[in-house]
Amino acid sequence: MIDRHAAAAEKRVVFRRLHEAGCFVIPNPWDVGGVRFLQSLGFKALATTSSGHSWSQACPDGAMPLAGVLTHLRQMAAASDVPVNADFGNGFAPDAAGVAANVGLAVQTGVAGLSIEDATGDHEMPLFDIDTAVSRIGAARAAIDKAGGDTLLVGRAEGFLVGRPDLDEIIVRLRRYAEAGADCLYAPGIRTREEIAAVVAAVAPKPVNLLVGSASGLLMEEIAALGVRRVSVGGALARTAWGAFAHAARLIAEQGRFDGFANALPGQELDAFFRTDSSGREGTQ
Repeated sequence: MIDRHAAAAEKRVVFRRLHEAGCFVIPNPWDVGGVRFLQSLGFKALATTSSGHSWSQACPDGAMPLAGVLTHLRQMAAASDVPVNADFGNGFAPDAAGVAANVGLAVQTGVAGLSIEDATGDHEMPLFDIDTAVSRIGAARAAIDKAGGDTLLVGRAEGFLVGRPDLDEIIVRLRRYAEAGADCLYAPGIRTREEIAAVVAAVAPKPVNLLVGSASGLLMEEIAALGVRRVSVGGALARTAWGAFAHAARLIAEQGRFDGFANALPGQELDAFFRTDSSGREGTQ
């Protein structure tokens, strides 16, 4: 039998080492099959995507209940041979105490890292005020430390995604999140070389995660040269899959055509991959 606690601890050690030097990609699968396929390509770590998972359950992003998210995280962590970072939204709680409690539950799923964002989900007040946001990061840090301290904490500043693209404010927030205990900093929505370089310099030596959700014009070697430590793609892989699905389905519904399947992988190839990949595995079917 696999010792799940020992396996999780080992993945967390590996995950922290990845953040010490170089630049790596953590693509975002939304199901166990995606986990297996992506790790077969040699990616050193993976990250969940709240949007991809929500859409697979017929929910808008952010609408999944905590219990469903925790079950999902447990399945993804168990299925993966590499570290998994959890997209944990804003901690699923209105206050710091609730964030601490929920982060404690997330750590128990076996993830190697988790992110806490400062978005409220309220269109009228899209961001927590900075002091409240900092206290929430501090509560997450305390919960992780109580559990052993090895789970990586990512502090996210969501200004660019909620209509407040003030880089100066975002940098202030990221610095405060680092002071509150975040191990890695993340400002989804920054895109230009200047923005990326400014964030990297502002929070150094803490590592920075860059979201590349569409064609940015930057290659991995260029992103690495800017000092970014890790790159994630958020819901982009899920959106790509939904795009192909919707295109093929609409062709059938609207034109009676079936050529939308042109780029589909052969079933025999997928069967062969999962037959080989699942041999010897336990508890993740």
